[in-house]
Amino acid sequence: MSATALFSPFSLRGVTFRNRIAVSPMCQYSSVDGFATDWHLVHLGSRAAGGAGLVMMEATAVEAPGRISPYDQGIWKDEHVAMLSRIAAFLQEHGAVAGVQLAHAGRKASTRRPWEGGGQIPENAGGWHTVAPSAIPFRPQDATPAELSKGEIAALIDSFRTAAQRALAAGFQLVEIHGAHGYLIHQFLSPLSNRRTDEYGGPLANRMRFALEVTEAVRGAWPRDLPLFLRVSASDWVQGGWDIADSVELARCARGLGVDLIDCSSGGSSLEQKIPLGPGYQVPFAERIRREAEIPTGAVGLITSAKQADEIVSAGKADMVLLAREFLRDPYFPLHAARELGVEPAPPVQYGRAF
Repeated sequence: MSATALFSPFSLRGVTFRNRIAVSPMCQYSSVDGFATDWHLVHLGSRAAGGAGLVMMEATAVEAPGRISPYDQGIWKDEHVAMLSRIAAFLQEHGAVAGVQLAHAGRKASTRRPWEGGGQIPENAGGWHTVAPSAIPFRPQDATPAELSKGEIAALIDSFRTAAQRALAAGFQLVEIHGAHGYLIHQFLSPLSNRRTDEYGGPLANRMRFALEVTEAVRGAWPRDLPLFLRVSASDWVQGGWDIADSVELARCARGLGVDLIDCSSGGSSLEQKIPLGPGYQVPFAERIRREAEIPTGAVGLITSAKQADEIVSAGKADMVLLAREFLRDPYFPLHAARELGVEPAPPVQYGRAF
């Protein structure tokens, strides 16, 4: 690829991204009853105006008990669609592909917002009883989650399906299934949180079953010409936990079900994780999954400069880079990165005089 690989277009199915820079899903904890607000419109819209090729909405709960906090965004009822439609339309009007991440927090639900100290909210203080593949709390002090029955698992799969249908009604061009960071799908995948003895637990194929059934349901509800992403935690960073080899196998299976890109993050399943933080520390996961599972990947995690992002794409380590905190610091990162890499920036006409 060229020295400006970061700004080369990228196509998946019937969608073309104007560049390889994506806004990673970032919880804003600013919804009431799951409804997106003007905060989300301005927050996400500014990143589209800032030149991102893909703007992904935060973890959006497929059912109310699946929210991480009471203030999480939702897509579990039809009434949520109107504001989501307004946001999706604005993103596309300003050149970005509009995406949304479908999520369920499982045992990590019912928590306080980070700036309120985090930690689980007891039921008698406005929280709710959480669910999980096995009755194992995330933290020792958390309430024990209820182990999901097979009937409840089937209902959750249907919740992901209907959430995808609402995402389509809202005008999104891409959905991502959240299978990372210790949330419900990851809880099924990891042997640290899944101790089931039925067909959803035990061997790798069984632990992957829920993730793949959700994928099949979402893909079935999502048009053939629109892409589907799957976010994974490529490693638990804990001995005996979910690891990169497992992630490669999951990616192969997901590819066969119609997933178009694996969004490669890590961690979140255990308090015992030992993560070697450093610039681009998760990029090797994206590179290995891309090579061994033969599927496009997205790299995420401490990607903070134009040259670093461009090198990841130009070297074939990933097909896209997904930035989070860097976009919080600089909504116009792509415009600044273009100039740094010798590419003509393409700001909104209203901002042209500044470039």
